Amino acid sequence: MKNKKNKKDFQMPHIYVILFVIIGLASLLSYIIPSGTFDREEVDGVTQIIPDTFHIVESSPVTFFEFMTSIPRGIQETVIIIFGILAIGAMFKVLERAGIINLAIDGLMKAFGQKKVLIIPVIAFSLALVVSLTGMIEASLIFLPAFIPLFLKLGYDRLTATATILISTVVGFTVGLTPAANLGTAQTIAELPLFSGMGYRALILVVMLLIGILFVIFYTKRMNKYPNGSLISNPDENESFLKDEALMSSKTNKRVLIAGIFFLLSLGFMFYGIFAQGWYFIELAGFYLLTGVISGLIAGLKPSKIAESMNDGMNQILLGALIVGVARAISIVLADGQILDTMINSLSSVVTLLPDTLVPVAMMVVQGLINFLIPSGSGQAAATMPIMIGLVDLTNMTRQTAVLAFLMGDGFSNIFYPTSGYFMAALAIAKIKYNEWIKFIWPLLIIWYVVGAIFLVIAQLIEYGPF
Repeated sequence: MKNKKNKKDFQMPHIYVILFVIIGLASLLSYIIPSGTFDREEVDGVTQIIPDTFHIVESSPVTFFEFMTSIPRGIQETVIIIFGILAIGAMFKVLERAGIINLAIDGLMKAFGQKKVLIIPVIAFSLALVVSLTGMIEASLIFLPAFIPLFLKLGYDRLTATATILISTVVGFTVGLTPAANLGTAQTIAELPLFSGMGYRALILVVMLLIGILFVIFYTKRMNKYPNGSLISNPDENESFLKDEALMSSKTNKRVLIAGIFFLLSLGFMFYGIFAQGWYFIELAGFYLLTGVISGLIAGLKPSKIAESMNDGMNQILLGALIVGVARAISIVLADGQILDTMINSLSSVVTLLPDTLVPVAMMVVQGLINFLIPSGSGQAAATMPIMIGLVDLTNMTRQTAVLAFLMGDGFSNIFYPTSGYFMAALAIAKIKYNEWIKFIWPLLIIWYVVGAIFLVIAQLIEYGPF
């Protein structure tokens, strides 16, 4: 009797393959789904859909030329974000070579070495607060390269570090206090006072973040309890995050210390720019590059060494940066085929079929589905909130509850969908396979959505208002 050959373990295709297949499917759908569009108007600089204006138009399926150029056009539309991500890699590589990252890790090791589990809630609450105020969910890309070596030194795996950062930033973004892009746009369209309803969102933020922290800690306990508890299948990649330590001096000189202080002060200046001046990736990219150069010079690196380090840093993060542009190609082909509005209209129509109590939950689900098509928070708000507000006004639901449903639907899926550019970039930076991340995160997502649904039902019952 012949021995049956063991089936090979399924291997998730490269992320480029996944995204290319989705782009192809989106193009094919343009030959099946009727083309349609809403009328639009510009209000306070925001292009909004006018409710009840959807109409079928002449079919315009995606041509071969449009399909062929979708990825270059996606990169063209996101080139500022892509370069901003590359600049992050350049800056952190300079900080590594200068010894500044090593200095910070050593300091945190001394602070948390005996109670290493505290590093998870401390980092999580800090990042969640920053993102809840600024809306800069991309902050995960800024801190990820620095925190992975720290977590590795404390005995955790790369998944623990990545989860701590992604979970905290997505919670801060989803139920943020004053993020202008998603919350600000949604409340402006809903004609609500800007950043109103903060008290209830703050409660949800704390609850959701505590759930996320406990989820990560539970994973670390399981990882320590069982020999193969880690979900990471390529632990050999850990060396790539620690190998540069051999280039650093074992002794921290005064120049490195001064450079570290300068970098911390510069972060304060960055937050001032984000809060007070409305900085985004153009300004931030310039800030990252300039901060890296000055920090390197203060620490004693020669200009050529700084240039080489920046080049190495950009090379390491290139995959994560380009994913942003490739993912954008999906919404581009949907727009080329004029089926994006058709899909939005169909999904939003589902909401009207349910009892009033469940309408906000249905809105959350619909917004979550739409986020696959429109991964931009502000873009999704502009595209869908006019429709949702029109539906809300036909029920006894408050507009503030509709905004909350939008935030939850748009937010949590950002660390699940492969169309979320920053999220896929984070996985690429951490060298974590997409299937390993999904295996890890899906239970937490279910918990979040269930708890979110409960909060939405409560909001409906208490007639969650503007303040």
